[in-house]
Amino acid sequence: MSHAVVHFEVSGRDVEKLRGFYGELFDWKTQSVPGMSYVLVEKEGDGIAGGIGESPTGNGSGVTFYVQAADPQAVLDDAVRLGGTVIKEVDEMPQVTLAMFADPEGNVIGVVKGP
Repeated sequence: MSHAVVHFEVSGRDVEKLRGFYGELFDWKTQSVPGMSYVLVEKEGDGIAGGIGESPTGNGSGVTFYVQAADPQAVLDDAVRLGGTVIKEVDEMPQVTLAMFADPEGNVIGVVKGP
């Protein structure tokens, strides 16, 4: 797969409620991120790491997956060309560079810079 799925997020209005729900349902191990309404979900076995946080669009709840790409801006440009909309411009943070777009049906997809 040229653009591997490398992270997932479950979002909603009540992060702690979601944390408890998925923690008990799937025995997910989580860790709070200081200063944010966000918890990291530890990678287990062959799975991928993820997170639980507030909705990036403020619209309530949803599930987002993150795809790895060498050029996140090129992916955003292509997404817009194909009928998507930019949710988050490319943001170069200390530990990760990411962007987000919505597909034509409104599903939010993240793009993480990688090889």
